[in-house]
Amino acid sequence: MTNKLFSIAVLLFTSTIIAQTDSYWQQKVDYKMEVSMDVKTYQYKGQQELLYTNNSKDTLRSVYYHLFNNAFQPGSEMDARLQTIPDPDRRMVHKVKTADGKEIKESRLKSLKPSEMGFLKISNFKQDGVLASTKEVGTILEVDLAQPLLPGKSTLLTLDFEGQIPIQIRRSGRNNIEGVELSMAQWYPKMAEFDFEGWHADPYIAREFHSVWGNFDVKITIDRDYILGGTGFLQNKNEIGYGYQDNGVVVNIPKKQKTLTWHFLAPNVLDFTWAADKNYLHDVVKTDFGTTLHFLYKNNPKIIDTWKKAQPKTVQLMDFYNKTVGKYPYDQYSVIQGGDGGMEYAMCTLVLGEGTLDGLVNSVISHEMAHSWFQHVLASNESKHPWMDEGGASFLEDLGVNEIAETKTKNPFSGAYKSYLDLANSGLEEPLSTHGDRFSYNKVYSTCSYYKGELFWTQLIYLIGEENTMKTLKRYYEDFKFKHPTPNDLKRTAERVSGANLDWYLTEWTQTTNKIDYGIKEVNENNDSTTVTLERIGRIPMPMDILVDYTDGSQESFYIPLRMMSFEKENPNQNLKRSTLADWAWAFPTYNLSIKKPKNSIKKITIDPSGLMADVKKENNTMIFLNRN
Repeated sequence: MTNKLFSIAVLLFTSTIIAQTDSYWQQKVDYKMEVSMDVKTYQYKGQQELLYTNNSKDTLRSVYYHLFNNAFQPGSEMDARLQTIPDPDRRMVHKVKTADGKEIKESRLKSLKPSEMGFLKISNFKQDGVLASTKEVGTILEVDLAQPLLPGKSTLLTLDFEGQIPIQIRRSGRNNIEGVELSMAQWYPKMAEFDFEGWHADPYIAREFHSVWGNFDVKITIDRDYILGGTGFLQNKNEIGYGYQDNGVVVNIPKKQKTLTWHFLAPNVLDFTWAADKNYLHDVVKTDFGTTLHFLYKNNPKIIDTWKKAQPKTVQLMDFYNKTVGKYPYDQYSVIQGGDGGMEYAMCTLVLGEGTLDGLVNSVISHEMAHSWFQHVLASNESKHPWMDEGGASFLEDLGVNEIAETKTKNPFSGAYKSYLDLANSGLEEPLSTHGDRFSYNKVYSTCSYYKGELFWTQLIYLIGEENTMKTLKRYYEDFKFKHPTPNDLKRTAERVSGANLDWYLTEWTQTTNKIDYGIKEVNENNDSTTVTLERIGRIPMPMDILVDYTDGSQESFYIPLRMMSFEKENPNQNLKRSTLADWAWAFPTYNLSIKKPKNSIKKITIDPSGLMADVKKENNTMIFLNRN
């Protein structure tokens, strides 16, 4: 992308931000960074200029930066968390023997040597050329501004930084398990988010993020033998040469030139991430929908075929995501071998790459690329509401994987239901409103954020219908792209699309551990009719879809609206006649359904034949009458 095109892109993105309601605002950052990497010591030095625009109504006297690398040290909060949580992340611990010969799991951070740990040091901090006072507190830099920053004004913040890349433990780092040398995530001094709730200067404890939209101009000087990929558009392909020959230009770099400077521009993104290795292969795939896909992976004969086969499937997935949610807004996306599993970043993802094709595509790329919509365009606060991005990405992932599968399944969300139901019945569940760093168990965090978060969407399908839910998804994207949506924004979008009242649902599903549990209490015959008594056992109310199978092979459907929704869902099965009954109010624990046929004509009664309702005790949702053919 040329500088002229970059300027046009920035203008278009800025226009998107400006064209918002008067009550909505968000801060803006423009980064310029130059960094020089010493690949022998894994240390780097850089300078940063940050133009910070205060679009709030507050006068800011302090600002805060994230220094993520400082987490990778003995005694850090991340280290302490690993030592105290009952189920530490297996990637971040190793087995050691105690003095009495017992084998225990110990934080990998605890035993890091000075040359292995990470750090990020700041010096020469100035505001508009005037020195400002700074204080390093763990992974946060506290800055007292030299002059208050008034509403609607901008200020230029400059600093020098010096960092060391830790051995790869979580997401970022050097020399990961598959031999990728540099996975450069969260590597620079990054401005913390300030929004309508105030500052979000959360310490880094290995969880999620909340970031400011901004433009990045980054120059990275590194040994000439390395190939780089990541966020942004490379500006000097001809100078770099190898690895970026998709334009047909081959450049011979003089041998005396020991280093190269890679120049990237990234318009309106949340972060800047890159990876580098001397043995990367680089494939470029053009698509019919306008986005160029880049694949960077190790020149390892064991994985080359897998990565080649993954490329057309990745194209299929992105095409489906575009059609399902909305157009991916950048002209480039990169899948890069690196990191410690799979993690989404702006315009790219870092993934492990030595597994099977199914694992690479269906378990990693499908999910991480879905985050390009749920987080890197719909930038919710994933520290406070991790279910919004993880659940949304998981929902999109399962739809996409099913779409490209040779054999499609009726319920692509079955795995999410199983995981949630196991947790819901375990007694360990915590509300989705729990801060991402504060869950008692890693497994509970994962199940809640990924699977219960995904089921937020499937319950919407049950509540307002599939058509309304998919319309909600598209409108949510259109209304809140390049913004910071909240849970209420998502709920209000569903209400606008469907006309249903859903505040109760958002509260129950995300702020409590209340359960959905309905059952068929009893069935009684009254002359030529049958009364079915339904009961609400759990605290979460739902509308009821009831299917009755008769002994003559016919079926009949009944729909019981939920009073507090003020809504009637479209018949999900147009081939089956449905009777809409009087609504059921939450305060009444039971409901009598009258069937105008004798009891001996009924073969089976089923609550929620679709299986979409996340009822935690499904065994009482069906009553079968034996010896009836």
